[in-house]
Amino acid sequence: MKEITYRLVLIVAILASIIAFLDGSIVNVALPAIQHSLGGGLSTQQWVVDAYLITLGAFMLVAGSLSDIIGRKRVMMIGLIGFGVTSLLCAAATTKELLIIGRLLQGVTGALLVPSSLALIMSRVPKDRQHAAIGAWTSWTGIAMLIGPFVGGILVDLGSWRYIFLLNVLPIAVTVYLLAKLQDERDMSTRVKIDWYGAILGALSLGGIVYALIEQPHFGWTHPLIYGTMGVGIVSLALFIWREKVAAQPMMPLGLFRSRNFTAGNIATLSIYAGLSLVAFLITIFVQQVGHYTATAAGLTMVPMSILMFFLASRFGKLSGEYGPRIFMTAGPLIVAAGFVTMLFIDASANYWAMLPGILLFGIGLSVTVAPLTAAILGAVDSKRSGIASAINNVVARVAGLVAVALIGTVTGYTLNLAGFRNGLILSIVLFVVGGLVSFAGIRNPKKPKADSLQTPAVE
Repeated sequence: MKEITYRLVLIVAILASIIAFLDGSIVNVALPAIQHSLGGGLSTQQWVVDAYLITLGAFMLVAGSLSDIIGRKRVMMIGLIGFGVTSLLCAAATTKELLIIGRLLQGVTGALLVPSSLALIMSRVPKDRQHAAIGAWTSWTGIAMLIGPFVGGILVDLGSWRYIFLLNVLPIAVTVYLLAKLQDERDMSTRVKIDWYGAILGALSLGGIVYALIEQPHFGWTHPLIYGTMGVGIVSLALFIWREKVAAQPMMPLGLFRSRNFTAGNIATLSIYAGLSLVAFLITIFVQQVGHYTATAAGLTMVPMSILMFFLASRFGKLSGEYGPRIFMTAGPLIVAAGFVTMLFIDASANYWAMLPGILLFGIGLSVTVAPLTAAILGAVDSKRSGIASAINNVVARVAGLVAVALIGTVTGYTLNLAGFRNGLILSIVLFVVGGLVSFAGIRNPKKPKADSLQTPAVE
């Protein structure tokens, strides 16, 4: 019975996260079709991606607190139903403005899924199996992010970009059915108030900064709209940090950052996921608009990476539990950076065989990195805080992604060409190298208990 429950928890956690992550990546391959259907330029494509990430990042901390307060199952159920409804709204959008609004709402409901799924693993999976469970979760969610463009490409080429949102309905229905089989949690903490002021300030900070970065190529930094929204974003960010410092019940407890591994792991996450999001966006758009790939062919470019992650990520999660995360978190990003260096020699034809070595190194490096990174961060806090800890880490990853996508116009110009693609690769190389160096300098492997103390519980 315990084995069945373990597998059910893992399947539910993986499916819930796949739904949120898949929608964050599947849309990339549909961006040219959306632009053709609804109009707009590069900024519209950026907004379709970042609208989702803004609210996903802004409200994930609230969701993390909620999952620790009212229960992971309840929060996940609300998120699943809400995500289904907002997916239908996106599919029915008739203008780019309505689609962007739908994506904003979709991000709010998606924010409820990721932290509650990881917290579900940390609270219901035995401690000796958590590294393997996190490895499996990482493998499947990573695959969802990377295989999303392939699935989306098929749907776009065979039907319409609207199908990428309708695709969510079936996995949501399956996940709701399986989630209902799990028992409710009985040992949740006393209910407390949610830090809504912090949530509003967080949303304002992300929205202001991202708006300025996306629209800057059109207006210039000296335009009042740009420096005004950037100023609102920066001031809101400062007020958010102050609020979390003085609030009686903050949604982002700053005390968690006293842990060295938690702090270093999140800094590494910021750099690594910024590079990941930047390259995923660039490759998908570049091969279609410059290399003239079909949407399906564009999606296929990342399939080798998905295969590598499927077979390797869980293995490196187990190795991290045995040898500690530091070596993996250092080597993985450097392998990815090496892969991007090989891509710098691609020409405007976007020849796939010239790209393949870089894509393979990309997949190997991510497989080495992601599970140890997640385990290091969640292992640095008490399991009772796993919901908010996973939420903070996921917020860092999503914020890194949305800022990276918002910066694309500044790095590449108004349109994406070969020179802009190479500039984006160079920035991504720097980001992954920084992520590896931060991991080497900041991460410390947990101490293993001595042989004579294995029979007694370790005191933290």
